[in-house]
Amino acid sequence: MRTDRILLACTLVLISACVAAGKPRWQLGPFTRPVSSPVISPLKASLFNDPIAKTPVHWESLHTFNPAAIVRDNKIYVLYRAEDDSGTMQIGNHTSRLGLASSTDGVTFTRQAEPVFYPAKDSQQSREWPGGVEDPRIVESDDETDPDQRYVLTYTQWNRVSYSIGIATSPDLQHWTKHGPAFLHAANGKYDTLKYKSGGIVTELKHDHLVAAKINGSYWMYWGEISIRLATSPDLVHWTPVEDANGNPIEVLTKRPGHFDSGFPEVGPPPVLTSNGIVVLYNGKNDPDRGDPTLGANAYAAGQALFDPRNPAHLISRDDAPTLKPEQPYEKTGQYIAGTTFAEGLVRFHSQWFLYYGCADSAVGMVKSH
Repeated sequence: MRTDRILLACTLVLISACVAAGKPRWQLGPFTRPVSSPVISPLKASLFNDPIAKTPVHWESLHTFNPAAIVRDNKIYVLYRAEDDSGTMQIGNHTSRLGLASSTDGVTFTRQAEPVFYPAKDSQQSREWPGGVEDPRIVESDDETDPDQRYVLTYTQWNRVSYSIGIATSPDLQHWTKHGPAFLHAANGKYDTLKYKSGGIVTELKHDHLVAAKINGSYWMYWGEISIRLATSPDLVHWTPVEDANGNPIEVLTKRPGHFDSGFPEVGPPPVLTSNGIVVLYNGKNDPDRGDPTLGANAYAAGQALFDPRNPAHLISRDDAPTLKPEQPYEKTGQYIAGTTFAEGLVRFHSQWFLYYGCADSAVGMVKSH
């Protein structure tokens, strides 16, 4: 324990020294916008024969947003949430599916004509229909012995009554196996009826790929909105929340008055284990009464927090100002009228960071950094 305290103190001294010297800090970035328009926007004409409704649907006609991202075959692949034109014109009342698009430069994308992940007549239909599959995050597995689980997806299962973090795996981003809710049967079924969303599995950079990282022999996931919590897993599929002495999920990041996260924080893309610690990019909702006066009421902006690499529950440092906030017209208005830059997809590509985010629940934007 004494050695860990010394290492933590040295880390804090190093971070303070870097800031004082004007050197790069522990945060990823700074990020800049290489283009002043979304990189993925809705397509009215796209059709998909829905296996449940048994009818053609305009599956990406209304909104395309909140993306996951991964590097494969020297391309960036983005899994993006797409909403069809069914239901009433209200957030959460359309059906969401996940489209797949690829790019050789991270800016110009070629998308597939049909979704690759969607509600179907399978074991998860009751959890995913009619609301759909939403807000993905994706990581590459470090286990090379099971090629069928090379990629691990966390996403929101939404049936318009309840929601949970679903887990799915794939060998190729095209064919998926759904494993059900992340916490199903954990702690003797204690969390089976819990409503929860937004799961980011901790990764580390290996050969320019973000790969799931083990810490103290386990995989870790930061999860949740309102407050951010932790879970662990032996296999990236079955997860158990980390609890406090009273048997409640521990809270590792909470809201702060006067800041961009004054309403609440919510997990962003998969966190990254670095030499300084675990960098957690997260989304903050601005409280209309006690928030950041430079941001709009209820707007979402993205910030960063640093956690101890040996103890993922221990917060070391946290941004006062957002890393990314709504500035462009397409970020400030859309389906979500208060505006969002909702970060969910992060990759390292050609020695640069590419961050993909949802713009006002309507389109996909991108920023990048060295």
